[in-house]
Amino acid sequence: MKTVKSICLTLLILGTGFPSVQAQTEEKQVKPTVEYSRIPRSYTIGGISVEGAKNYDDYMLIGLSGLTVGQKVNIPGEEITDAVKRFWRNGLFSNVSIEADSVVGDKVYLCIKLTQRPRVSQINYSGVKKGEREDLENRIGLLKDNQLTPNMIDRAKFLIKKYFDEKGYKNAEIEILQRDDVTAPDKTIVDIRIDKKEKVKIHSITIEGNHALSTKKIKGTMFVPGVFKKTNEKGRPGSWFRTKKFIEEKYKEDKENLIKKYNELGYRDAVILEDSVTPHNEKTVDVYVKVEEGQRYYLRNIEWVGNTIYSTTALNNLLRMKKGDVYNQTKLEERTSTDEDAVGNLYYNNGYVFYRLDPVEVNIDGDSIDLELRITEGPQATIRHIAINGNDRVYESVVRRELRTKPGDLFSKEALERSFREIASMGHFDPEQIDPKVVPSQSDGTVDIDWGLVSKSNDQIEFSLGYGQTGVIGKIGLKFSNFCLANLFTKGGLRRGVLPQGNGETFSISGQTNGQYYQSYSVNYMNPWFGGKRPNALSFSAFFSKQTDVSDNYYNSSYYNSYYNYLYGYGTSGSNYYENFLDPDSYVKLFGVSLGWGKRLRWPDDYFQLSADLSYQRYILRDWNYFLISNGSCNNIALNLALSRNSTDNPIYPRRGSEFTLSVGLTPPYSLFDNKDYKNLANNYQSASYDREMQEKYKWIEYHKWKFKLRTYTALSSMVKCPVLMTRIEFGLLGAYNKYKKSPFETYYVGGDGMSGYSTTYATETIGLRGYDNGSLTPSGYTGYAYDRFTLELRYPLMLQGSTNIYALTFIEGGNAWSSVKDFNPFDMKRSAGVGVRIFLPMVGLLGIDWAYGFDDVFGSKQYGGSQFHFILGQEF
Repeated sequence: MKTVKSICLTLLILGTGFPSVQAQTEEKQVKPTVEYSRIPRSYTIGGISVEGAKNYDDYMLIGLSGLTVGQKVNIPGEEITDAVKRFWRNGLFSNVSIEADSVVGDKVYLCIKLTQRPRVSQINYSGVKKGEREDLENRIGLLKDNQLTPNMIDRAKFLIKKYFDEKGYKNAEIEILQRDDVTAPDKTIVDIRIDKKEKVKIHSITIEGNHALSTKKIKGTMFVPGVFKKTNEKGRPGSWFRTKKFIEEKYKEDKENLIKKYNELGYRDAVILEDSVTPHNEKTVDVYVKVEEGQRYYLRNIEWVGNTIYSTTALNNLLRMKKGDVYNQTKLEERTSTDEDAVGNLYYNNGYVFYRLDPVEVNIDGDSIDLELRITEGPQATIRHIAINGNDRVYESVVRRELRTKPGDLFSKEALERSFREIASMGHFDPEQIDPKVVPSQSDGTVDIDWGLVSKSNDQIEFSLGYGQTGVIGKIGLKFSNFCLANLFTKGGLRRGVLPQGNGETFSISGQTNGQYYQSYSVNYMNPWFGGKRPNALSFSAFFSKQTDVSDNYYNSSYYNSYYNYLYGYGTSGSNYYENFLDPDSYVKLFGVSLGWGKRLRWPDDYFQLSADLSYQRYILRDWNYFLISNGSCNNIALNLALSRNSTDNPIYPRRGSEFTLSVGLTPPYSLFDNKDYKNLANNYQSASYDREMQEKYKWIEYHKWKFKLRTYTALSSMVKCPVLMTRIEFGLLGAYNKYKKSPFETYYVGGDGMSGYSTTYATETIGLRGYDNGSLTPSGYTGYAYDRFTLELRYPLMLQGSTNIYALTFIEGGNAWSSVKDFNPFDMKRSAGVGVRIFLPMVGLLGIDWAYGFDDVFGSKQYGGSQFHFILGQEF
């Protein structure tokens, strides 16, 4: 006889009711009905199946439900209800139900039925520009083929709204619509419609309660920024050149700046009682701020507690705050808890890495404050381990030799910062991503330093083509900055390709030619740690060049005559036949070698370096009519000495530090002991012996050449991406031992882009001065014996990522050149101003373009100045 048993089974379906289950017998009951009026009964789950979720594994969904085979559940009961809630919270399904497929005795067999939310097949944006669309794609995270949930839509709306709020579009309207993709079942097309409206600007700013700070100081004037730096009124003369957009985040920052300014003036209790932003119309808002300044406080007493290493007097000198001063909380914070923490740096630089300083206001009496500075000195910490990570470019010893932090040394923050600077200056790692992590261990009084580096290649390839009268001019150059000469002679020593690498040496080779008329070749080698034990640099260079002239037939040719007529308006020129008149017997040849040595000094500090090189150059001229000497050979043996200092923090985009060089080049004073009468030698150009006398006069070149260069870099904010002010001062003098034997070589070729060209500057040093033609400031074309240059340049970084650096600049510049040292006058300047951009690319080096305007006459004419474009390739002049 069959026993009828009554059971209750929960059936949960979104948007439907709950049907009943009637009592069944011990036999298998298919699709039983649930009766909620009955008392719940306990069942054992005999099996679980899943329907409607083809993109997910059954075991994963069953696990998500929290139900397991063999589990005891009440029907009706909370276990089934909780399982359904878990699926809803997951957000990936638009319909969820759990049904009983069958009941066999006390076992129930469940089926989880799910309806998946559609996946995204396409995302369309409207109402935004391409750049804005790309920014939004990166921010909101909606991707093709991902499932679209309500939470994702809400999050996307919020992020889009925030994005346009930050740009000043506070009234932007965002609508996200879905529509079925008829070409793909179970997929949806998402349309993101954006109406930015107009930018919301500030109509007026009302400040109340301010007495110590005037409204003018808070808002600022035309030339003096106020406390509110990013919150400025529309149409007010004082804010003509500032942003007038209302941006919530910037407004919050300005309110914090206002309180910080009051704290700086001694008003420690200053608060903003209330503030509001109300619409003035659809395009503008009114800002209202009410402050309560409180009273002004002064320092009555300053006490140091816990200091045993340094005296109270020494610490007070570093704090720069004394009894009776206004209680400047901003200054107190800067001197005790920021990068300008002078007291902390004193301790950190002497190994006290566990040092702590806690300023405490111990007593407030009227307008007077007693300040107690509580110091915990702790033990001195030594460096235990130094790890270098991310270096796959140079030998590890090459990196370690640049570190000023060694295992066993006392920890020093100054040494850590100097090590950072030295690694950045190597050029083998991205300066923006050098990350030294200091891990102190108070239990044993040690510090571990982990250097996180990101390798980059700073090898360069230079390839350029140009066109001149003599045809196409081509140049190719290769610079390897991680060369290893020793590996040329070591079996198996070649690394990363054909050339041996890894030791941080520099090797470069270049060639320039246009075929028959001009060719130039050079090779350079430099080892910054010759011998590997000390930072003594060894360098070697050699070069050769030859420039050939055209024959006299050229000047009698029909081409030359037609070209002459063309220049003066008498006709038109034909095609260029210049290359057809090569005169191989008229040329100038140059070759030279130099051997250099440099040593890093320890005094006045170890940023200084002393270097010396001995160079030899030989000039061979034959029927060369473009120079003071037409025939013969000239020899130049010179000893060049230089004292330099470089403390910049980044070789590509320096923000702080300076570069300084004082150099002198000396030749032997031949005229003092060769007993020649140079006053009466080669004075008559018409003389038959003139060429011979000129050859005799300049066979051995003599001079003394002095140069001074200084650049400083000042960051105008504490941010990584900050504007930088660069200043430059340069002087150059070329003197003579004998006034009748002034050197025609080593003179200064001043003006223009500073890029040397083979046609005019083989015997001179090129000095750029933007806003004027190349070499146009040099008197008589090639006899510049003195020059100066002054520059004030403001730089702003556009991109500082990996090996690519881009920055814009604006500048004012002045300088000049003189044909005699005695005429040198630094106040007689040719002035210019302009703008430009610099791009540093891996394997290419520095590229740039400047537009400049030269304001002054040159030799009584304006034709050399005015509007000028200058191009920079491979060097910064």
